[in-house]
Amino acid sequence: MNSSFKKAVDANGISAQQARKAVDTLLRYIGENPARDGLHETPDRYCRALLEMTKGYSSTPEEILMTTFEAQIDEMVLLKNIEFSSICEHHLLNFTGKAHVAYLPSQGRIVGLSKLARIVDLFAQRLQVQERLTQQIAQTIQKNLSPHGVAVVIEGIHSCMCVRGVQKHHATMVTSSMIGDFKTSLATRNEFMQLIKE
Repeated sequence: MNSSFKKAVDANGISAQQARKAVDTLLRYIGENPARDGLHETPDRYCRALLEMTKGYSSTPEEILMTTFEAQIDEMVLLKNIEFSSICEHHLLNFTGKAHVAYLPSQGRIVGLSKLARIVDLFAQRLQVQERLTQQIAQTIQKNLSPHGVAVVIEGIHSCMCVRGVQKHHATMVTSSMIGDFKTSLATRNEFMQLIKE
């Protein structure tokens, strides 16, 4: 058993053995035999994979956005097509897509572009719904950087729509969150929307 998996699970008050047993039970529930060759290590592998896919719980936005840089910039800063992968909290199925994140710097301070991508990952790597994910990204940037405005648009494809229920394989969900000048200024919002389409 991977020692980092054991430490991570034990830290949450659940033993690694309990976690593996829960997956073993689910396999039996669907009519499988967890003892067969192909499934023998599956409970351990699944638990380790789940911890990796939800590692967003292990850090905070403040840790990511604490370092800023001086730059006399008052124009839009945009990072688009940020790929992400998350887990829908309703069905524990994957949803993936891309995020477009912009802000209008204030007080002559900017943040490294990689930090914007890390904020997307921080919240995406938790159990989520896309609507909340979009708001969390925007509100966190606004709170920590105090810019003149923040805009976030997320486009997601949800496994719960593709492999079960209505089974619509090409349906894309689009959510947005606009704060500050992006909400009050039509010109600023239109500039952002045009840039993410290019």
